[in-house]
Amino acid sequence: MEQTPLDILILRDPKESKKKCSLTPLAGREGVVFRTYAPDRRIDAGGRILLDPDGEPFTSADRGTPIFLIDCAWRRVPTLSRTVDGELKRRRLPDLLTAYPRKSNFFEDPVRGLASIEALYAASLLVGAPRLDLLNEYRWRDEFLEINAMLLLEMGC
Repeated sequence: MEQTPLDILILRDPKESKKKCSLTPLAGREGVVFRTYAPDRRIDAGGRILLDPDGEPFTSADRGTPIFLIDCAWRRVPTLSRTVDGELKRRRLPDLLTAYPRKSNFFEDPVRGLASIEALYAASLLVGAPRLDLLNEYRWRDEFLEINAMLLLEMGC
């Protein structure tokens, strides 16, 4: 029996560079839908898991739940969130390490921050629908998998 692809909805900030975005290669993939943020446009994401570093831990009850990801700079999350409708299940990921070489001249990156593609892959494991293909075009794929091997294994990889 063939598994239904994980349902992923991504709200993308148009101020972010598509060229630098780790999620750009997912455009057109089965089960992945992008919506572009606009202050006057509402997006219904109800019933989905929202990846949130301050959320509750994932549980077995989250298996099969669609995922919602807000792809923007940390400081813009509150702005983009104001256009989202529906009740969300806020979930945090385990303390994985990023392989993405982040650097900002203006803001300090959060200690627990992951590249969006890394977070999305980890969430796919935790909802019981692993999608290793999400990392196919991610430049730091091997490094991410290597530095997190033990934790990913525990998560179901």
